Amino acid sequence: MATSAEAPAKEAQKRDSQPQKQKRETQDEAELLTVPDGWKEPAFSKEDNPRGLLEESSFATLFPKYREAYLKECWPLVQKALNEHHVKATLDLIEGSMTVCTTKKTFDPYIIIRARDLIKLLARSVSFEQAVRILQDDVACDIIKIGSLVRNKERFVKRRQRLIGPKGSTLKALELLTNCYVMVQGNTVSAIGPFGGLKEVRKVVLDTMKNIHPIYNIKIDKELASGEYFLKASQKKRQKMEAIKAKQAEALTKRQEERKKAFIPPKEKPAVKPKEASTETKIDVAAIKEKVKKAKTKKLGALTAEEVKLKMEADEKKQKRKK
Repeated sequence: MATSAEAPAKEAQKRDSQPQKQKRETQDEAELLTVPDGWKEPAFSKEDNPRGLLEESSFATLFPKYREAYLKECWPLVQKALNEHHVKATLDLIEGSMTVCTTKKTFDPYIIIRARDLIKLLARSVSFEQAVRILQDDVACDIIKIGSLVRNKERFVKRRQRLIGPKGSTLKALELLTNCYVMVQGNTVSAIGPFGGLKEVRKVVLDTMKNIHPIYNIKIDKELASGEYFLKASQKKRQKMEAIKAKQAEALTKRQEERKKAFIPPKEKPAVKPKEASTETKIDVAAIKEKVKKAKTKKLGALTAEEVKLKMEADEKKQKRKK
């Protein structure tokens, strides 16, 4: 009887243990997929693949007409960047396409995928300075197609603008939180950055197209970064009160400083000392006495001795002419 009673109990235990095993397996998979902080992949050198590749691989992509002038201008830089990795790049302006292919000297098998992503980003209006970062090992890209997510065109335009925000403020906040460069152009959103940041960018973009405002995701990301997300309600309330008190204390000190300014006396101007008469200049007393004598002898309106002589000479000349 005891054995028959124990059988259903064992079966129940097995059923309970099955979901627990599944949970452990999913947790192990999540841990394997996450990249640990501070870990950096070693660079792939020619020593790792000295014989090179067996066959040539190539990728091509089309670009819109309005990108023709920019691509024509920056194409020498693109070729220079890809030549360092022994990848050949060609620009066909007639067909409107860009092509990248490996050469006999190419030793990195994954560089052709990065070169393909480079020309895709250039076709999606990403600048060369940002797109060339994809050739680095710790940088990836994600091109999110948003054109088919919303049927109504007006709604699509509004939600796309909501993702950008006023004067690009929402997009800038998203870039700062995820450490990614994000470019919204037409029916696609291009993102360049670390793998973890690209995952967050995709989530925010898709949620925005589903009519969930991006500010909610950005707010949660900020709280996670600061650790505020894991605090209790009482601890959050205490932090807010402390922030309010700190602001009040700053305002009070400013007011006190403004009041004290009224009681500060104005600065007095330094007293200017009178200049002493220079003893170096000597006074000529004899010259002054002569001037005083001349002034006394001279009557008001009277002519000087020289003027009298000139007048007498002029009179004599007149008399001679009359004779």
